[in-house]
Amino acid sequence: MRKYACLKAPIVRDNKSVCKIMCYQSGEEIYLFGYTSLNAVFCATDYYYESIEDMYDEWDDLIDENGWIEIDDPLPDCQHDAFIPIRVKGRNIGNPEWGKYEILKDGKWVEYKIGERSGDYVIGRRG
Repeated sequence: MRKYACLKAPIVRDNKSVCKIMCYQSGEEIYLFGYTSLNAVFCATDYYYESIEDMYDEWDDLIDENGWIEIDDPLPDCQHDAFIPIRVKGRNIGNPEWGKYEILKDGKWVEYKIGERSGDYVIGRRG
């Protein structure tokens, strides 16, 4: 299960200004990713929580009036913190090339460079 929310106002966590968050729950594990911009592809901070209730207790008062918005889980081998289908190149075949990424575009995996616009994908936007 994944869901995200925008904050009422940016807050500083780990010396980074966080304006959007994503919760990712896999089994009993709960992670929260923090983003420094509304269109960030990768998170800037991440946290682990013992329970979903602990995560809600810490963040619910900080999110805007739109609340939590559910999104699809990542595709196999894709980054859990990414709003778009992106993976480490070679991860799917057991030979990851750390620092190199691929994005699913028009049904094919193509090279993705950090900082590149995501093209057709709208990252974490409502509507």
